[in-house]
Parts: sequence; C-alpha cells; structure tokens
Amino acid sequence: MAAQKQEKSVVWDWLTTVDHKKLGIMYLIAGTLFFVKAGVMALFMRIQLMYPEMNFLSGQTFNEFITMHGTIMLFLAATPLLFAFMNYVIPLQIGARDVAFPFVNALGFWIFFAGGLLLSMSWFFGGGPDAGWTAYVPLSSRDYAGVGLDFYVLGLQVSGIGTLISAINFLVTIINMRAPGMTMMRLPLFVWTSFISSTLILFAFTPLAAGLALLMLDRIFGAQFFIPSMGGNTVLWQHIFWIFGHPEVYILVLPAFGIISEVIPAFSRKRLFGYTAMVFATMIIAFLGFMVWAHHMFTVGMGPVANSIFAIATMTIAVPTGIKIFNWLFTMWGGKITFNTAMLFASSFVPTFVLGGVTGVMLAMAPVDYLYHDTYFVVAHFHYIIVGGIVLGLFAGLFYWYPKMFGHMLNETLGKLFFWVFYIGFHLTFFVQHLLGLMGMPRRVYTYLGDQGLDTFNFISTIGTFFMSAGVILLVINVIYSAFKGERVTVADPWDARTLEWAVPTPVPEYNFAQTPQVRSLDPLFYEKIHGDGTMKPAEPVEAIHMPNGSILPLIMSVGLFFAGFGFIMMNMENPIINPWIVAIGGLVITFGAMFVRSVKEDHGYYVPVEQVKADLKKGGN
Repeated sequence: MAAQKQEKSVVWDWLTTVDHKKLGIMYLIAGTLFFVKAGVMALFMRIQLMYPEMNFLSGQTFNEFITMHGTIMLFLAATPLLFAFMNYVIPLQIGARDVAFPFVNALGFWIFFAGGLLLSMSWFFGGGPDAGWTAYVPLSSRDYAGVGLDFYVLGLQVSGIGTLISAINFLVTIINMRAPGMTMMRLPLFVWTSFISSTLILFAFTPLAAGLALLMLDRIFGAQFFIPSMGGNTVLWQHIFWIFGHPEVYILVLPAFGIISEVIPAFSRKRLFGYTAMVFATMIIAFLGFMVWAHHMFTVGMGPVANSIFAIATMTIAVPTGIKIFNWLFTMWGGKITFNTAMLFASSFVPTFVLGGVTGVMLAMAPVDYLYHDTYFVVAHFHYIIVGGIVLGLFAGLFYWYPKMFGHMLNETLGKLFFWVFYIGFHLTFFVQHLLGLMGMPRRVYTYLGDQGLDTFNFISTIGTFFMSAGVILLVINVIYSAFKGERVTVADPWDARTLEWAVPTPVPEYNFAQTPQVRSLDPLFYEKIHGDGTMKPAEPVEAIHMPNGSILPLIMSVGLFFAGFGFIMMNMENPIINPWIVAIGGLVITFGAMFVRSVKEDHGYYVPVEQVKADLKKGGN
C-alpha cells in the first residue's frame, strides 16, 4: 500500500485514472466527438434533400448516414454527454468523495469508447450499417444488409456493457454514498433523475442485449429467430427493440429534466416549486415508459384492443410530464430571473419540449397514426424531444457546470449568440418537417420529385441545419477562446447556487470534501447561507483521506472486448486476413485475463496525509 499518491505523467494519469471528475471530462470529450460526427452526417443528409432529385449523396450512402446518425446520436453522443455530468456532479451533490466503485467507473467509460470505435470501424470494411437505427428485420438480416450491420450489432453490444455497468455504479453510489443527513427526499433533482434513469438502463438495456445477441446469432451463426420462412418472427424484433427503445427516450430525457430542475431554481433565486411532486412525477414517467413500447407498432396489425391499451398508456404519460412543466413555470413565476446563457437554454427547453409532447399525444392516437407513421411528422416530433429536450438541457448544464469542471467561465456574449443561432436554426429545421409529414413526405428517402409542394419546406429545413451547425461552431470558438481569455473562477460558488457541488473549492480537490458535510435541509448550501455562516458543517473530524489508485486494466479489458467483437464480425467477412476465431478468443482471453489480474492483485489505494488536508482547509477548502 502506497502511503501517498505516486506521481505520473499527464498522459498516463488520464489513461489510468479512476477519478470520477476526470472520467466525467473524458465522457464529455468523447461524447462531443461523436456528436460532431453524427451532426456532420445530418448536415450532409439535409444538403441531399435541399432540392428535388439531388445527387450530393447516393441512396446507399444516405441509408448508411441515416443509420449511423441515429445510432451515434442516441448511444454514443447523448448518453455519454449525460454520463459526463452524472459522473462529475453526482458524487459532489451527495457529499461523496467518489463513486462506489471507481475501477468499475473507469471500466464503463473505456468499454463504451471501445464499442463506439468498433461501430465506427464499419466505414473501413465496406460501408456503415444501412438498415436504419432501429435495424428492423428482415432489412438487417444477412440477406439484405452487409457486414456493416455486424459492426452495428457487436459495437452496440460492447458499448452497452459499459453503459450498463456504469448505471449500476450510479445506483449503488446514490443509495450508499450519501452524506449524513442527505435523505432520499433531500436529494437534488438531478441526482433523483439520474437515479431513475440508471434504473431504466438496468431494465431496458438487458432486453436490447438479448435482442442483439439473437440478431448476431442469426447473422453470424445462421440461426432463424427472425426468419419467417424458417419459423422465426420479424415482429418479435420490433417488440424486443422497442421494449428498450421507448424507455431509452426517458433514459435520456430524465437527466435533462434534472439539469433543468437545477438551473431554473439557481437563476430564478427560488426553491424548486413542488419538489415532492417532481420526484413522484419522475417515478411515474419511468414506470409508464415501460408500458408504451408498442405505440411504435400501431401499423403492424396488433389489433384494436392492443392499440387502444397502448394509446391510453401513452397519453397518460402527459400527466406527470405536465406536472413537471407547471412546476418549472411556477418556480420562475415571481422569481428574480437572471437570463444568462444557461438560463436561456433552460427556459427555452420548457415550451420546446411542450411542443414535442403535444405532437407525441397526436401520434398516440392509433387511428390517426396510420397517417403520420413513417412520415416526416414523426421525424419532427422525435427531434423536438431529442434536440429540443435533451440537447437544450445538455447545453444548459454545460454553461452551468463549466466553471466548476474547468475553472473558468464560458464567454456570455458568445454564449448568447450561440443560443439564438442554434435555437432559431433548430426551429427552422424541424418545425417545417411537421408540415412536410402532413403533406405526406415519407422519411428515410434520399430524394423526392419536384412540383409536389415539398421543395420550399425542404429548402427551409436545410437552411436551419446550417444555422445549427454555425451555432455549434460558435460553441467551439467559445470553448477555445475562454480557455485562454475566459474569466478565471477562484470562488467555490460563482452562481450563488443551492447545492453541494458549489460548496467545494474550484478547482475541485482530488478528494472532493476535506470533511464529509452534514446535510441539514433540502438545498443544503443555500440553507447554510440563510441559517449558518455560508459553509457546510463537517460531519467528521479532519483525518487522512483514503483514495483509490489508478489502473490500466480497464483500458486493457476494453481493448480485449474490442478484439473479441471484431473477431466475431470477421466471421461474416469474405477472405478475412486472419482466422476470426483466433481474434475473438484472443480478445476474450485479454479481457478475462485482466479481470483475473484485478481479482488477485491487492490494491489498497493511497492516503492523502492529514497535514495536506489541514493545509487545504486553511486555504478555504470545504
């Protein structure tokens, strides 16, 4: 056991880190890279649809782009970007020094990243997957889809393992690592929504893993689970996928709800209205999220009884969601609102998400869904939820927590310009797509004929994507400019906020809290500002702090899973360079070998000496 932390090079430190704060930043960087990649694909697709009968992209390339855009945005961009904030903020908000299992936290990141790389490698082996992000069979069977679909199946399998173990880690952390006095009904809303989202991951990603395993067996080993001519059932895949797919929307939306529930009270200078109602509304949304999957399948012939049941369940979700909307509005009502960039994104989230919810209720009406289904109306609705909900929430969280994560502010002038350019571009892009859908334009088509009344709205939609792209470029400029010229943050709480993450110094010490805080109320930091001296009261004496050591094993295990997945994919390739079984088994040996090393190696971590802790406290630490 090392008495103190051993010094490492910067690169080695980041490759081996198990610190939740550094892993949060790594999730943020990785998610941003995938976000930009998927965004460029969306821009290219909209350019292809800017005019009738364009030849900017071929039909095959368009199919690959539309598949990869949706897959990357949901699995490799939105999820890790939310995990970035969950990793960084949750331990701080509950008064913990790290997550429950730091090693597993690092393993979750590297496995997710390995799965994303595996999926992305499809471009170098004959093209990306081309069956749509839902991978409906028989389009995704090996009779119709090439080896790119194998990268989809194995890439999502590997990435999903990382997401699943990270979610379990969050659950254990929130249940067991809360500071004294931090009861479940004193948890910040972001922690609550992250907790419930992690529960959804636990129960939704497992059926997805099972479905992907069955599809892999069909494609690689010749099984017939989804082949009708051999006794299989194509609709079975739809059920398996949407039992995951609809809760996935709430897996992403609920943490965004949590971000909004942190930002709006902070900049309205008011406690969140109806805290208890918000908690139970979140629980009800999560429960009903598993009850509505077949509203994606109204046109497959389930019958009027099944359609009616799922239609009613879908409409019911509007009730707890409406509770949240009104509570956010009541929080702002009468508040002393500061409209900085974070608050602009948070407040604009509310009406935008309402519009997405209203069109969702329209789609929930099964008879009318026959008209909407597979048209651009569905595309517009979905993006009003994903972009108008999740992405706006992510941007609000970025501007809110950026000073704590990086030690300097983002430029407010550039930030507000980014907001208006992106927000206007978003509505230009997707609002007119409602009209295109009502006019009958089908989605997932790479071109259309002229003189059908579709030209103008498609042109406007494409112009909107240029605005959104310009907005993202402004954000990148803001990040670079602020890194060199931005206002440095030397105080713990630049926003005069309410929760525990603003009680620790900036930059955050490796151990977060020199002394575990004693929580006395909801909004604990604000409570101490009103009823105390503005600092958290300690729940323990000053002692040496035990911290976990870094480890290279998570990276090694992710490399092993990468090669195992690639080996299975090679079984469907023509003339593979090396025996696929050697690659697949070799990858599994690397993975389980690293697990064995971890199990037999004693890793007691290191101690931050009590003298250093006391010195940090004298400097103003908490």
